[in-house]
Amino acid sequence: MSKPTSSSAAVANKINPKPKAKDWWGTIKRVWGYLGENKGLLIAVLLMVVASSALGLLGPFIVGMAIDDYIVGQNASGLINILIGLVFVYIFYSLSMWLQNYWMVGIAQNTVLNMRTQLFEHLHKLPIPYFDKRQHGEMMSRVTNDMENVSSTLNSSVIQIFSSILTLLGTVSVMLYLSPLLTAITLIIVPTMFLGLKWITNRTGPLFKQTQKNLGELNGYIEETISGQRIVKTFSQEEKVMEEFMEKSLQLKKTAYWAQTYSGFIPKLMNMLNNLSFAIIAGVGGLLALNTQSGITIGVIVIFAEYSRQFTRPLNDLANQFNTLLSAVAGAERVFDVMDEVEEESDETEAIELDEVQGEVEFREATFSYEDDEKTINNISFHVNAGETVAFVGPTGAGKTTIINLISRFYDLDSGTILLDGQPIYRIKRSNLRKHMAFVLQDSFLFEGTIRENIRYGRLDATDEEVEEAAKLANAHSFIRKLPGGYDFNLKQDGSGISQGQKQLLSIARAVLANPSILVLDEATSSIDTITEMKIQEALQRLMEGRTSFVIAHRLNTIQSADQILVLKEGRIIEKGSHQKLLMDKGFYYELFSSQLKKQVG
Repeated sequence: MSKPTSSSAAVANKINPKPKAKDWWGTIKRVWGYLGENKGLLIAVLLMVVASSALGLLGPFIVGMAIDDYIVGQNASGLINILIGLVFVYIFYSLSMWLQNYWMVGIAQNTVLNMRTQLFEHLHKLPIPYFDKRQHGEMMSRVTNDMENVSSTLNSSVIQIFSSILTLLGTVSVMLYLSPLLTAITLIIVPTMFLGLKWITNRTGPLFKQTQKNLGELNGYIEETISGQRIVKTFSQEEKVMEEFMEKSLQLKKTAYWAQTYSGFIPKLMNMLNNLSFAIIAGVGGLLALNTQSGITIGVIVIFAEYSRQFTRPLNDLANQFNTLLSAVAGAERVFDVMDEVEEESDETEAIELDEVQGEVEFREATFSYEDDEKTINNISFHVNAGETVAFVGPTGAGKTTIINLISRFYDLDSGTILLDGQPIYRIKRSNLRKHMAFVLQDSFLFEGTIRENIRYGRLDATDEEVEEAAKLANAHSFIRKLPGGYDFNLKQDGSGISQGQKQLLSIARAVLANPSILVLDEATSSIDTITEMKIQEALQRLMEGRTSFVIAHRLNTIQSADQILVLKEGRIIEKGSHQKLLMDKGFYYELFSSQLKKQVG
């Protein structure tokens, strides 16, 4: 029985995802959709933006009126009244600015919290192939650097963009009302401004995007070298690592340098045009004011001079914010690229949950390939009775780990079927399937936290007594009691602070607490001293008792008691049987065992 071919296609898509088209406006719309989750507060912010823009325009207009109506006319009492009104205008202007910033910070943080939460949640729904093919540091860069870039932009740029647009429209409207001629003169600089901005932004956009990409690659490389620091020092490769680091750093420096250099032209260009506009208005306005029939007064010139600055300032702000927006959109796009990755293939509609699992496993003509043109396992068939121990042996790349990945459905078959208690595993919900399994791997991974928390990871509802009982069965209780704080001893990241053997014992305790029906052991005793190995072997025997166990073995003396030994080579089973039977056959297994025995004797 084969799983429908759509599964194979889905697996292929997950392993080799197709490149996605880049859509900047689509990215902005998606971010706006997150902002829309705070509609009430967002409307209040927009009202405050409108109020601050209107009050900002009203101030210079009142100053012009004061000059023409009260200063020129020498009306002191009227001047005092209008100045008092001007004070209130700027008080309310400042209040509206403070409120919009205060509320927008809350909206921005809620938005980023939702985005980061969805991103982190989605990461846990992605299939294992996604993580196998990417640097962890590069993915971390998307969760941290890119998300923080979005956060800082939302905090400031969104308000600034709306405010600048409203101020720009309001300024032009009032200027047209006062003097269409002076307005036309002021607008002369606009084409020059837009041409300059277009030339700059055409270059900064791709540079900001490449900068974010280079930053992610650098973070990935740093994370990789720090994790592998022991190997770097063991092989004295510090100089090579520094050379590669400098190469990536220089690439980042180059793109960041030119992105910031081009974006730095914007304020210089805007200031130059701002000063030019002020000079033109002052000169032309002064000449028109000399002609009493022109309708241009000193107050109008003052209003226009101030409005000309208000006209170029929002353009300047828009230009600056546009560059910031480009960088943020590049970061948001990288975040959404992860969110758009295909999740682990959903369970079938009729997928079932098994309350109890006996542990009978069967492979029927199973074939799988990580790449389309190269089969990792090819037409494999075998049957495991409930409670049996099966060992996989063979050279590197023979397909041992792949079989384990297929049993746990980290990957799905290209063709063929895997049965658990007579049920095809693709008809069993993944979470339910994995709930009945436990893994003790060669590289035991422990989380930062207490020993008690790490053991309880096997079953979160376990009591303290159950945790300690699991540790006793795993031969871990004695060394835990000797640690400062015992079970409350805090492990550092990746369990550093205890030995490799102790990590393995804690992993076994975690598996004991999970009480699985199926157990997977991936050379759990490698690189361990003899005494610790004996403790681990004793603990593993207790753990394997009554459970179906799959053992990936490199040292053949550890699997002599296995019920079945499957010998793999180039993705096929070339021999199967008990230890004694395979020795009697004098085939490939016999050669492997004999060579290891000679090394031990030698």
